[in-house]
Amino acid sequence: MNDTPTSWEALHAQVLTCRRCPRLVQWREEVARVKRRAYRDWEYWGRPVPGFGDPQARVLVVGLAPGAHGANRTGRMFTGDASGDFLYPALHRAGFASQPTATHREDGLTLHDMYITAVVRCVPPKNRPTAAEIRACLPYLAAEVRLLTPTLQVVAALGRIAWEGILRVYREHLGYTQLPRLPFAHGAVYRPHPRLPAFVASYHPSRQNTQTGRLTPAMFDAVWRQVRALLPTSPKTRPAPPMAPP
Repeated sequence: MNDTPTSWEALHAQVLTCRRCPRLVQWREEVARVKRRAYRDWEYWGRPVPGFGDPQARVLVVGLAPGAHGANRTGRMFTGDASGDFLYPALHRAGFASQPTATHREDGLTLHDMYITAVVRCVPPKNRPTAAEIRACLPYLAAEVRLLTPTLQVVAALGRIAWEGILRVYREHLGYTQLPRLPFAHGAVYRPHPRLPAFVASYHPSRQNTQTGRLTPAMFDAVWRQVRALLPTSPKTRPAPPMAPP
């Protein structure tokens, strides 16, 4: 990013017009053009997908990237695919989502005290972004963290790539160069610095994990109970941490 956005509107405008990764631009547009037969009547989003939710959230949820026929179709993270079908019922049970379903951008879903985003904003082929694509997209995640910092208390990363991505943001974009290595493990909780949020790790709610039993509803519910327990009973602001230039 040439300029660090200072508002949600400016950030979303930058995300929506991004064409930094030629491979991802080509793929997201090809998927939107070819479509899946079940969604042939849809007008696919086919663009970068911005984060969404409460702009004063205390909880930030970070995923990997939009799904080819999920968020790349609907334009909203974890919406319209199997991962969202597993995620939003859990968030509804935990009191973070207004409803247990997420089918399209105008379905009435709202998030309470939570903002959902991803490490990469465009759908990657085979759900595998390259290291260069992740690096190009991380400034958007850093901008979201900056905007949320006055209220942010917990970061929940879904999957190893999201985990490594958010820690890299804090180290390389936000000035926490001495942040220790925090190993990824499902259900792990770390409080590495008093001026940082707590970091919570979870397996990604992908079909590969949920249909094999690696991630069960009970396991996922336990993660969100952990997140809820880390929040004070009433929102409190915290001074912004020192930040390095982007």
